[in-house]
Amino acid sequence: MIATIEVILFVYLAGCVLYNLLLSIAGRLSRKKKISYEETTAFAKIAILIPAYKEDSIILSTVNSYNRLRYPLTRFEVVVIADSLQPRTLEELAATGANVIAVKFDKSTKAKSLNVAFEKLGDNYDMALICDADNMLEEDFLLKINHAYQQGYHAIQGQRVAKNLDTPFAILDAANEIIANHLYRKGANALGLSSSVIGSGMAFHYPLIKQILSEIQATGGFDKVLQLLVIEKGHSIHYLEDAYVFDEKITHAAVFENQRKRWMSSQLVYLRTYWRAGWKALFRGNINYFNLAVCQNALLPRMLLLAALTFITALCFLLQSFMVIPAYVWAGLFMANMLSLLLPIPGKFFRKYLVTAMIALPRAIGIMILLLFRLKGADKTFIHTTHTQTGINNPLLDAARK
Repeated sequence: MIATIEVILFVYLAGCVLYNLLLSIAGRLSRKKKISYEETTAFAKIAILIPAYKEDSIILSTVNSYNRLRYPLTRFEVVVIADSLQPRTLEELAATGANVIAVKFDKSTKAKSLNVAFEKLGDNYDMALICDADNMLEEDFLLKINHAYQQGYHAIQGQRVAKNLDTPFAILDAANEIIANHLYRKGANALGLSSSVIGSGMAFHYPLIKQILSEIQATGGFDKVLQLLVIEKGHSIHYLEDAYVFDEKITHAAVFENQRKRWMSSQLVYLRTYWRAGWKALFRGNINYFNLAVCQNALLPRMLLLAALTFITALCFLLQSFMVIPAYVWAGLFMANMLSLLLPIPGKFFRKYLVTAMIALPRAIGIMILLLFRLKGADKTFIHTTHTQTGINNPLLDAARK
């Protein structure tokens, strides 16, 4: 019985490691493409949609930051979907010139807010860019996604990078995002697969996303449903590595716990929901759908994968005579996993932030292990993350641009 469990564990964990390693190597071998957006003469009409739930402390600075965007002023509009904002905030937002759509729900979700916005805005747009209330955009972001749109891409994910690196948890969260971008977006595109989306900094052909959002009723993890519907409708998601959207990284353990609880719960829910559909898609030759519906949802979260391999490898060396699979095989799997995690990380991170990130890692892993027993009902509850960062302080950005 123990031998069977060990073999099953090895097969599953090896599958997770090899999947990540393949994407990591593909991303490393893929060259960053320079976007010649300066030559573009056609400018899509863009609606920047910002669902803002109780984000009074951050939303004004976000909206004001969009005044610095280099894009024809008549060709984009900032739309704030104001859910439970204070009256004073609504007045100040209106003074910025943003289109403010006030909403209120018994149970708030991002999908509900976006659907109300689509109903009220009409159809006089070419693209919709979905951002979170804390997101800031680099000055040329709209020019870059417009260039990609003019080339025929109807679903585009920008590169989300850290706004702040001010605490060990923020640094760890930034490293996690760097790795995820490299694997599931850059690496996936390098292999001819669709990039996954992140939930913000993502742009779509306006009629396409309006139709897709009308089909989504999800409370948590709406982006997982969104990307599958994009694939169903015959589109692939293009990762625009050179277009930066700045995102606030979590600063404390409590925020980390809330965020990961939401992510882990939605991953399990959608694995169960799309398991059969994913396999059917594979047999019909739709590898993109299978990858996003089954492979990525079945993956053990990277921190838990690291913890599991560390524990099992150490145990094997201590109890070699009781194990079916040799300890050196487990050690090889552990090293392959480390390689998949280290290849995406820029050298500047190692020199300046590695030690600080390692300080937060054990506690973060402990939180995620405990969350495995607290996921019930999380997919039915809207878990809000509060934001406070109004500026950008990311010394890693120069390394990311290389």
